Amino acid sequence: MEFSPERGQESRRLLLSLLLLAAWKPGSGQVHYSVPEEAKHGTFVGRIAQDLGLELTELVPRLFRVASKGRGDLLEVNLQNGILFVNSRIDREELCGRSTECSLHLEVVVERPLQVFHVEVEVKDINDNPPRFFRQEQRLFILESRIADSRFPLEGASDMDIGANAELRYKLNSNEYFHLDVKTSEEETNILELVLKKPVDREESQEHRLLLIAVDGGKPELTGTVQLLINVLDANDNAPVFDKSIYNVKLVENAPNGTLVIKLNASDADEGINKEIVYLFSNLVLDNVKSKFIINSNSGEITVKGELDYEDCNLYEINIDAVDKSPFPLTGHCKVIVKLLDENDNTPEMVITSLSLPVREDAPMGTVIALIRLSDLDSGANGQVTCTLSPHVPFKLVSTFKNYYSLVLDSNLDRESVANYAVVVTARDGGSPPLSTTASVSVEVADVNDNAPTFAQPEYTVFVKENNPPGCHIFTVSARDLDAQENALVSYSLVERRVGERALSSYVSVHAESGKVFALQPLDHEELELLQLQVSARDAGVPPLGSNVTLQVFVLDENDNAPALLPPGAGIGGGGGGAVSQLVSRSVGAGHVVAKVRAVDADSGYNAWLSYELQAAAGGARSPFRVGLYTGEISTTRVLDEADEPRQRLLVLVKDHGEPTQVATATVLLSLVDSSQAPKTSSRTSNSAGAQRPALVDVNVYLIIAICAVSSLLVLTLLLYTALRCSAPPSEGACAQGKRVLVCSSAVGSWSYSQQRRQRVCSGEGPPKTDLMAFSPSLPQGPSSANNVSLKYFIHCNVFGYKSLMFPSMFLL
Repeated sequence: MEFSPERGQESRRLLLSLLLLAAWKPGSGQVHYSVPEEAKHGTFVGRIAQDLGLELTELVPRLFRVASKGRGDLLEVNLQNGILFVNSRIDREELCGRSTECSLHLEVVVERPLQVFHVEVEVKDINDNPPRFFRQEQRLFILESRIADSRFPLEGASDMDIGANAELRYKLNSNEYFHLDVKTSEEETNILELVLKKPVDREESQEHRLLLIAVDGGKPELTGTVQLLINVLDANDNAPVFDKSIYNVKLVENAPNGTLVIKLNASDADEGINKEIVYLFSNLVLDNVKSKFIINSNSGEITVKGELDYEDCNLYEINIDAVDKSPFPLTGHCKVIVKLLDENDNTPEMVITSLSLPVREDAPMGTVIALIRLSDLDSGANGQVTCTLSPHVPFKLVSTFKNYYSLVLDSNLDRESVANYAVVVTARDGGSPPLSTTASVSVEVADVNDNAPTFAQPEYTVFVKENNPPGCHIFTVSARDLDAQENALVSYSLVERRVGERALSSYVSVHAESGKVFALQPLDHEELELLQLQVSARDAGVPPLGSNVTLQVFVLDENDNAPALLPPGAGIGGGGGGAVSQLVSRSVGAGHVVAKVRAVDADSGYNAWLSYELQAAAGGARSPFRVGLYTGEISTTRVLDEADEPRQRLLVLVKDHGEPTQVATATVLLSLVDSSQAPKTSSRTSNSAGAQRPALVDVNVYLIIAICAVSSLLVLTLLLYTALRCSAPPSEGACAQGKRVLVCSSAVGSWSYSQQRRQRVCSGEGPPKTDLMAFSPSLPQGPSSANNVSLKYFIHCNVFGYKSLMFPSMFLL
């Protein structure tokens, strides 16, 4: 006899599968293929490179690779033609068991830039598994008193395939006593019962042998068989009867041992010992079920014995026999179906791969940092996992596929602000309460050369004494670079230019590593008073970045020039003079100017301020002459008489005010003559001088007023300049700064001298320029011109500050 279940449900499922397959479209980087199980090695699956939009020539340079969860050797890609093929035997039942859906999920990763594609290969089931019975023989005991239509449960077969390949129908070999009845449970499983067509007679036959055949729905059909051995027992009219033939129980997983599953109750219409019932597991119950549950033979209570794990098995079918205690016992049968309810007892699992570290700080937004794969063994909401990031990080998560995320850059990076990020990724399921797992990803930011070296200030002022030794360290520049490693390695160099006719590098040099500035040769204040230079700082990045700083090097004067004597009538630039000879009338009165010694000093300031002394005569004799301390005018101290030597030889010492003092000696020869022998030109000169004396006085008044006004302006300017410079730190090298004198008083009055020197400015490409004004009134010369005074003023100003020198000198011409 043969039984065929209804084919309507099969047709509906097949139609639904075809509609879903037709509606499937790859998206979001997903490609779908299918391959039958048990396909041979080399079986074509798909042109994966072409379908992903990749060129064949870029597969190897971009490190094309395929990874799969679980076994990764089942499929392989030929990098020469981009074809995905079967590499080893694929057994669908081994991969997915009885699951209706079975797919291999592949991650295709290419570098430069990093891209991730998701490929799903569906493994199609073929009818490669025949139906199997757990036992080769099933034994039944039937009382001969059992009436027609009595039913006896049978163990069905199972098929590891799915779909139509696993849909079984059963056939029982033809006989006169039994036929087969197949029912479908709510879980769409087959319930087999052997139905007695007519009572059996033990005396006629004590044993019946039948063959039960299971046939699947595959093409070609596969079959499995089991022998049914039926022993006919004698006497006992009523078998125990359960309230239901099938009991459905729901039980939470991880229920503790001793938890009551169900209490069964069966009744027997017999009397006495034939009514007493014992509850037992049927011999159809598998050992793994017996390891999870235990039944009380007297009460019929089924309790939990072992660990119940929904992820291991979520459905248990337990066949129970109720046997009376008759010498010829009768048995009642029922089935208990235990469904486990999932609990949120599995934390999500997280796998982080393809880390692209470190990340350059100039990386564009959207750069993929890492790939994250999530999974949870629970089902339903307990297995739905979401992924979040720690707050306040410049990254975000992008979902690329179900339970697949990419960690990408969300905002610009700045290594100088934050060099390393500890990114905490949290995976949380939808259970109640939810379970979560965390993973920390340390993202290091790689430096790029985006910061130029910077100096503390744009300009420095350096004071150096002249006549410094060659190679003297005069200053150190220092620049800071916020970058790291070679990008922060700063080297210094001199910005070359011409200083007059010479190169700047002939004066100074800069050490490339330390930034020390050295004077290569002695500097001369009289030749070069201000040297302006620029030092460049460059880092070692690619491309290099740099900046410049300006140094104002002021060469301070030292007293290295002795006073130089001028001959009578010579200008400021005249050569050195010899002895001064002069005729002096004995009739001149006291205080009469008879001669004048003139000298200049190439130095500046105090070093160029000259004073005159008359060297004492030998033997201590007093001379009738004296010399003006600051004018150099030689005049009589008393009226000359006959006792005075007719030839007077005077030695005048000309000294500057430097340290140490420099001295020059002038010799003045005076010849004393009577009035009658005095030169006539002398009286004419005297008359002319007398006539012009009022005019000279007027000129001197105007000059003094003008000089006072200019001096006031220069002093105010100097005070303003000094106040602006006070905030700048003093910069001095190994060559120290000289002494500074502010106010001096002398016999000719008070005069101001600034802390700065008059300068020769060397700041451009042309020859050095001296901003100098010499103001000298023209006056007639003569030995008798006692009141003829020449005032000379030096006034200096340049673009870096005002250098003032008001220095009156009085000469007798």
